[in-house]
Amino acid sequence: MSGRKLPKVLLVLFLLRYTRKTFVQLRGYGVIGSLRNLYRVIYRRLYALFLRLPFVQSKVQAQVEKSILELQEKLVPSGPGTIQYTTLPASGWTADQVRAELEKLGDMKHTSWEKGRVSGAVYHGGDELLTLQSEAFKRFGVANPIHPDVFPGVRKMEAEVVAMTLRLFNAPESGAGVTTSGGTESIIMAVLAARQKAYAERSVREPEIILPETAHTAFRKAAEYFKIKLHLVPCPAPTYKVQIATVSRLINSNTILLVGSAPNFPHGIVDDIPALSRLALKNKLPLHVDCCLGSFVIPFLARAGFPAPDFDFRVPGVTSISVDTHKYGFAPKGNSVVLYRSAALRRYQYYVCPDWSGGVYASPSMAGSRPGALIAGCWASLMKMGEDGYLSTCLQIVGAAKTIETRIRTSDALRHSITVIGKPMVSVVAFTANETQKDSFYKLDIYDVADAMSQRGWHLNALQDPPAIHVAVTVPIVAVVDELLKDLEEVVESVRGNPREKKGDAAALYGVAGALPDKSVVRELAEGFLDTLYKT
Repeated sequence: MSGRKLPKVLLVLFLLRYTRKTFVQLRGYGVIGSLRNLYRVIYRRLYALFLRLPFVQSKVQAQVEKSILELQEKLVPSGPGTIQYTTLPASGWTADQVRAELEKLGDMKHTSWEKGRVSGAVYHGGDELLTLQSEAFKRFGVANPIHPDVFPGVRKMEAEVVAMTLRLFNAPESGAGVTTSGGTESIIMAVLAARQKAYAERSVREPEIILPETAHTAFRKAAEYFKIKLHLVPCPAPTYKVQIATVSRLINSNTILLVGSAPNFPHGIVDDIPALSRLALKNKLPLHVDCCLGSFVIPFLARAGFPAPDFDFRVPGVTSISVDTHKYGFAPKGNSVVLYRSAALRRYQYYVCPDWSGGVYASPSMAGSRPGALIAGCWASLMKMGEDGYLSTCLQIVGAAKTIETRIRTSDALRHSITVIGKPMVSVVAFTANETQKDSFYKLDIYDVADAMSQRGWHLNALQDPPAIHVAVTVPIVAVVDELLKDLEEVVESVRGNPREKKGDAAALYGVAGALPDKSVVRELAEGFLDTLYKT
């Protein structure tokens, strides 16, 4: 090819590339939607430039530093009697000294999850189960599944945990799975497998995922790690389910994965998995269903007499599912499972290095060494609970969630000011301020409600887009549902029509986050929070 023609060819390729991207954008979001997206991008960038102006930046930075300092004062213990251990003791402590310090650490002031005052976070199966898990940990404390010949019992238990979970989610005989450290790793592994499959089978070099905007942020994390483009799909009212028509329009030759939640974390809504399945089958694409939060509750809904969605491997297009055994499976923290319709798909998440000088190295997931003690604790939990135990907790947890939903929808003290988001089916109930209410007497800032509940000792989850609060019901919460609702009614009555002058943590953080089109300040605050976790 002559030197004159080469620039022309490159120009044509460049134009074809961006013409294709523009076409995909227009087809997926439409002309109006694409213009809205373009407006948001331009607005964010202009706002970011505004924040970088010297006189603005200095003020913003001063406020950020003040907020981070306040956070450190709240989270890092200090004052008389506080001892920070930042070097190894010259002589090792006695066992009694260690136990005494552990007792002090356990008694540090905290939100009382033991009394059911924390939404989600602690999925506690009872003291008897906790004792059994401790025994399993003691028995297998040194075990590492990377050496199955040294620890054959752990290998057996891990395989059985996967097999039991596959059966619970109605996998075919070809089904396969892997245990992981938690829901985030399970999701990351499913995304990796989809990317590797698309690369190997379709030579996809610029992978894209189509993701409900309410799907767990672990998918965004995976996309950032693996350089995958994300298409976020709206989940509009009144159903708050992923918009299937938009998903369909966004599918293109670079799509590697469709995603649905059962249920999603923010609102407890189950996406239309059968509709996503039809799209996946039609376009020969993998479909991942995130059941991390639904875990060992959602498979028992029908048997417990509650409405049950179609969500598992019985839906033909579903190719992978993430399930957190450490949530409603009540296993120790650090346990999850990623399931696949076939072992062939599971292989795409494996890492194998055949030519390392240290020997042939093969790993099923992100980690090399893994804690066999946690696998043993998971196995012990599943065996102790059994189907009857999980059916019983499903009845308790979903029953309590229905009580909360019904009270919000019907109570005169609540229904005029707050509204349940969508139709939750499992353990989460989310509610927001009633924006359709015209009477100013009933209007309120939902984050004022979150802060007022915090002052009464409750730790509920604040949400954004839309501003909301959710309660993820756990076994400890079941016993205090009436107390929770009583406090919620009193709080709503106290803050409606009476906005708080001094904003609390939730109102301050989410008020700022929602008001700023450029999220760099929010990112800096979040990074400051992460830094604070390692302050002594």
